[in-house]
Amino acid sequence: MANPFFWYELMTPDVRAAAEFYADVVGWNTEAFQGGEGYTILKAGAAGVGGMMAIPAEAEGARPAWVGYIHTPEVDAATEAVAGAGGAVHRPATDIPGVGRFSVVADPQGAYFMLMAPIGEAPAERPDPAAPGQVGWRELHASDWEKAFDFYSAQFGWTRAETVDLGPMGAYQLFNAGPDQMGGMMTKPAETPVPFWLFYFNVPALDAAVAKAKTRGAKILMEPMAVPGGSFVVQAMDPQGAMFALVAPRR
Repeated sequence: MANPFFWYELMTPDVRAAAEFYADVVGWNTEAFQGGEGYTILKAGAAGVGGMMAIPAEAEGARPAWVGYIHTPEVDAATEAVAGAGGAVHRPATDIPGVGRFSVVADPQGAYFMLMAPIGEAPAERPDPAAPGQVGWRELHASDWEKAFDFYSAQFGWTRAETVDLGPMGAYQLFNAGPDQMGGMMTKPAETPVPFWLFYFNVPALDAAVAKAKTRGAKILMEPMAVPGGSFVVQAMDPQGAMFALVAPRR
């Protein structure tokens, strides 16, 4: 069984401002997490999508960022496997009471992600991945996408889908987790300082969401464009400095 991304978390210097920004731009509802202080749950309707928290004191100096959680039934073993394959462990396996067990790791090229075994069984029905507010796409900007794909495939069972030729930008490798298409990988441009995962949030119409983002102080990093399959995307930085992207079926 392949291990998918299933939760997304924003570390930011101003949780309240970030919550207001994404509520307006993406349409998320927010609520305080009852199991601990300082954690805000993000929901698309009644479905939980992720959360946000202040940058922890032990991560002082870290930039605001979105990080994805990859599901695994055995966090300790998966964390050891990541380290054994050349990745880094930034926080060893730790319990979150009432939630599950997690660790903070990075792939061999330095892109951060989380591992988590949540308590209880997964919901019988998953939200529609194309629904507004869900994460519609996941994109790895790697130092070497082929080596990165080999790592994630070996660790989590991901498989190759179509390879798209981006011309001067090189190949763009789509990948699946089980039957579900999860996203793509590419070799980052030289001017991008470090490898990272970028997450695309679904919105109904791109131009309206971009206008809201600009009004609230976001910086547009890549102008809106059409992508294969008929969707439209934009890449941006929120007012607190975290990079994110939006995807929509229409402009």
